[in-house]
Amino acid sequence: MTAVAPVGLPGLDPSWSRRVPVRGADGEEHTWHVLDNGVPDPVGTLLCVHGNPTWSYLWRRLVAAAPPGWRVVAPDQLGMGWSDRLSAPRSLAQRVADLGDLTAALGVTGPVVTVAHDWGGIISLGWALEHRQDLAGVVLTNTAVAMPEGDLGPALIRLAHAPVLRTAVTVGSSVFVRGATALSWPPLPREVRRAFAQPYPSAPQRRAVGEFVADIPFREGHPSRPAQEAIAEGIRTLDVPVLLLWGPRDPVFGERYLTDLRERLPQADVHRYEGASHLLPEDAPGYAEAVATWVTDTVGAPGAASRPARGTSGEPPARPWSALVDRSGDGSPAVVETGGAAVTWSDLARRVADLAAGLAASGVRPGDRVALLLEPSADLTAAVYATWRAGAVIVVADKGLGFRGMRRALRGAAPDHVLGSAAGLAAARLMGLPGTRIAAGSLPDRQRRLLGAGTDLTSLELLGRSSPAPAEADPDADCAVVFTSGATGPAKGVVYTQRQVGAQLQLVRSAYRLTPDDALVAAFAPFSILGPGLGIASSVPDIDVTAPGTLTAAKLADAAAAVDATVVFAAPAALRRVAATAGELTGEQRAALGRIRLLMSAGAPVPPSLLQELRAAFPAAESHTPYGMTEALPVTDVSLGEIEAAGAGDGVCVGRPVQDVEVGISPLSPSGVADGPLTDAPGTTGEVCVRGPHVKDRYDGLWVTERAAGRDPGWHRTGDVGHLDAEGRLWIEGRLPHVVTTAGGPVTPVGPERRIEQLDAVSAAAVVGVGPAGAQVAVAVVVPADRRPRRPRPGGRLAVAPLGLTDDVRAAAGVDLAAVLVTGALPVDIRHQSKVDRSALARRAARVLAGTPVRWGPRRGGTS
Repeated sequence: MTAVAPVGLPGLDPSWSRRVPVRGADGEEHTWHVLDNGVPDPVGTLLCVHGNPTWSYLWRRLVAAAPPGWRVVAPDQLGMGWSDRLSAPRSLAQRVADLGDLTAALGVTGPVVTVAHDWGGIISLGWALEHRQDLAGVVLTNTAVAMPEGDLGPALIRLAHAPVLRTAVTVGSSVFVRGATALSWPPLPREVRRAFAQPYPSAPQRRAVGEFVADIPFREGHPSRPAQEAIAEGIRTLDVPVLLLWGPRDPVFGERYLTDLRERLPQADVHRYEGASHLLPEDAPGYAEAVATWVTDTVGAPGAASRPARGTSGEPPARPWSALVDRSGDGSPAVVETGGAAVTWSDLARRVADLAAGLAASGVRPGDRVALLLEPSADLTAAVYATWRAGAVIVVADKGLGFRGMRRALRGAAPDHVLGSAAGLAAARLMGLPGTRIAAGSLPDRQRRLLGAGTDLTSLELLGRSSPAPAEADPDADCAVVFTSGATGPAKGVVYTQRQVGAQLQLVRSAYRLTPDDALVAAFAPFSILGPGLGIASSVPDIDVTAPGTLTAAKLADAAAAVDATVVFAAPAALRRVAATAGELTGEQRAALGRIRLLMSAGAPVPPSLLQELRAAFPAAESHTPYGMTEALPVTDVSLGEIEAAGAGDGVCVGRPVQDVEVGISPLSPSGVADGPLTDAPGTTGEVCVRGPHVKDRYDGLWVTERAAGRDPGWHRTGDVGHLDAEGRLWIEGRLPHVVTTAGGPVTPVGPERRIEQLDAVSAAAVVGVGPAGAQVAVAVVVPADRRPRRPRPGGRLAVAPLGLTDDVRAAAGVDLAAVLVTGALPVDIRHQSKVDRSALARRAARVLAGTPVRWGPRRGGTS
């Protein structure tokens, strides 16, 4: 039974469609339908295998975006799509053999990169194992080769596998066929859903769909179980490059299947497309360009995309715990917890050594990931340094991400162990995190069992006292996974090695002349763990880490007094509150802040007016605003005096690069794309790029993002835009995604915003682009000074500004503004409460200008 050829389907070029008669090893001849771009004398072939119940239409974007010189062959499996329907079911082994018969008939030879989705994954891998001589690489999207331990298989597939339902939902009706495309988010266009369903209009045409489900070997004794197990184990021996592209929202193949594949294919590059579901090639259309780039980098030109070697020549690498060891005989306080409890250097060093040995003895292996769900405390500090000393990797996502953000981040990092307080372990259960559980404190047996904790820190310390110290890990081994703030999209995991963390600590000590006589108040939770690594005492003020604005001058002074602090680090939002409450300080508290010699603030632009206002509270302090990001901190540094000397400019002056750090600019094109070669020419606006020994190793599970950020070998593209001036100072002008692409060229937002904020009538401003890229207009959204700033809330509105305010804002901006809007507050990130979400503002501004009422609140139905 032969189906008609596909015609008139969106995105499908009819010239790709071929019919190929193939005689199999069983002597039977069947006609296959194949999409084939027909490249003559190809440099290689992408062999694309679909799953059930899709067909080769799934790969249309990859056929169109093939790497130069590469042939793309995407068959419809027998019984599926537009290939021949069969008289009998096919087993897994037969389908692997069928695919081999087809590639032989097509003359496909190496190099071959297999690309597969869903149950096409195991079929393609079976082909790969039988054609090792031709195999050059493997690409997999949302698939499985085995059932991870304790897993009975995807629930939706098991439901369809039940004999009572299988015929009804897979053959007798189109429920299974249409259900596959219904999993996508955002919903697929109707014409695309119809295209996927077109080959399956009747029960006879859908028979192979049911047979495919029936052949899934869920249970022991299933006829296809031996073939499945052989393939699952066999891929461990593959030594070719692998790319795993994943949709984390997939209800069929969840995170555990990705974890299983990464364990079997440890060489794999991984990219998780946040928001994508099961049909990743539909949910993440950019996958095709990603595959083409990966093939060109990894297979087409071996070694072209390899990262340059890290490290310094001849010098032993600094370890993150080196300073702690140096002070191990010191009886003075190292860490002072909120409330005043102190831990000495000698006690901390001994505890870290015991915990490291205990972790190793209990089964925490070098390279294992340990998620830390603890509030800033002595326990957290000890756990961090003990994990590093054991050669494992800390995974830290602060509460500032919110529960959903933390869940997304931590699940994506796939921890092997979770170490937390009772509240942290309870949160880990709600998040569905994998890994063994370690309790930070003593828990009643019943609560420990409920939380799944097999041991606790006290038990590990006792175990470590009688266990050998772990061997030092490779300095270039992973050390930490930390997360960006999520201010411009889902938080990204950033991986550091031990060498890079050690280099960062050395750089900070050198840049700010830190000595053992200094002590730090870390009013920003992610920095609370750095004190021991810097070799200085530290404390954390009593604040809610998700709300920097809860820090008062009194709380900061109390934390400073607890360690006789000389250094303070705080986010701008926290310092604004400190300045506002400085009048409430007692004499002793004023004296504590009077001993501060260095005041640092970072995470968002810090207005000079705020630093000037803080002089009253910190009379002896030199104010500095280091510039950097989660991926590299610090990059540059500038003092208040240097900011004042630089004067007004187009952006925020963040100073000169610190020691051993280089800054380059990738110029903006007229369309706002940073595609120019790196330069240090003064006055050139473009994307800020940095390199140095402390820059992150890579993004975690984000190969596409890492490839874009690191496309200049050895450099990290920051996503910020700015320029260098004639004195070598860096000025930040905004974020690359927030550049307004007008018909007259790109407009960066920060310069106009700062000029607008000089108006007495304005307390805050943001400049955004409205309209299509390349023809946008600039719109200013301002918070009038007569409105008390607050967080966005349901009911807050954007509205057209009064005429007088509009005229003043336009005159101050220095750029053409199509409109001026007012609101009660600008949307900001949770962590810093300072980074403005200009993308959200742009969406809402567009609706206001189109005449649609706008309220702050959750987005519904994909609209803003």
